[in-house]
Amino acid sequence: MSKTAKLTAAAAAIMILGAGTAAAAPIEGNWRTASGETAKIASCGKAYCTTIMTGQHKGKRIGQMSGSGNSYSGQITDPANGKTYEGTAKISGNSLKLTGCALKIFCKSQTWTRQ
Repeated sequence: MSKTAKLTAAAAAIMILGAGTAAAAPIEGNWRTASGETAKIASCGKAYCTTIMTGQHKGKRIGQMSGSGNSYSGQITDPANGKTYEGTAKISGNSLKLTGCALKIFCKSQTWTRQ
């Protein structure tokens, strides 16, 4: 096999192997919350689950969202009182803006930063 043929075969193998690897969604990763804790967002089935990793509420799952790219929606739970709200998450660079609403009228937002 010629040197060119070997390089072409190697490049094709790399492309085939790389095609099976899915890139992480933009929302996945560790985020610093507005109160300073670390929250981890990871794939859980067809959604993305949020779990508090540090601080007083360590280990609590506080959200589940679906979506792709920079826009997600689902439910967000306030770990302090256990109340769950309909919510959205929008990513812009290394910022994640979370908005939770009660009755679609009373909304509160906070911004998290990617760690």
